[in-house]
Amino acid sequence: MRVFALAASAAFVGLVISGGAGLLSSASVAARVAPLGASNEGNSMSPPLKYTSRAQIRSKFIQQDFSPDGDLTKPAWKKAEWRKFDHDMSGKVRYPQAETRVASLGSARFVYFAFHCRYTTLNVYEGEDQAKERWELWERDVVEVFVNPEPARVNHYYEFEVAPNNQWIDLEIDKDKTPFNDAKWNSGFDHATRVDSEHHVWTCEMRIPVAAMGDERLTAGAVWRANFFRADGPGGDAQRRFMSWSAIPEGKSFHVPTRFGRLRFVR
Repeated sequence: MRVFALAASAAFVGLVISGGAGLLSSASVAARVAPLGASNEGNSMSPPLKYTSRAQIRSKFIQQDFSPDGDLTKPAWKKAEWRKFDHDMSGKVRYPQAETRVASLGSARFVYFAFHCRYTTLNVYEGEDQAKERWELWERDVVEVFVNPEPARVNHYYEFEVAPNNQWIDLEIDKDKTPFNDAKWNSGFDHATRVDSEHHVWTCEMRIPVAAMGDERLTAGAVWRANFFRADGPGGDAQRRFMSWSAIPEGKSFHVPTRFGRLRFVR
């Protein structure tokens, strides 16, 4: 959530966590689906909020669920629709050295996300228990998924973050409340990362239960709203890189849900 060195072998390091708070192991790691075009309402006391982004990504349905291990060479990911971003939130400044690619897959029970991240130097919390949720994880390198299964409720969505060393946090967000982020909420999502220090790439897989977001079953044809982010690099905010898939011209916060793009589930 953004408002405003991990040492690895020459091959890769992999980390896996299941259920959001399970054991760490080495790896060779009240929402309804609103159809597209549904009315977009925020706080009932405020003017209706409207989505302004034209960004779209398709999430292809898979027949067989799988556990994340950070390996993006799986056949399912090779068939997925990938989107690339390397620009800052405003969409004006590019960081090719931090190029990021993202993809999604879906099944009846889960929505999956994958990230492929180029990096120069990793910036992570050292010596901590990666199995425990880490508050303020966004102060280090991280990929973030903001996803809204009920687009009509523009200000209500969910946030998932994973760091290169597989530290994590998940939050329920309701911008009509104070505070707007609920850290007590726990999705039980699975996540895994790998670090390839030879090629300066780290990868991440997430598997999020749709039931945790109030949806009993995900179906093809559903359209959610989402945005994807990455925080990269050491130093203070002025030195770090904050990137988004769907641009936020305001450029001051990741939490601008009207800029979320479409996440369309397809066969």
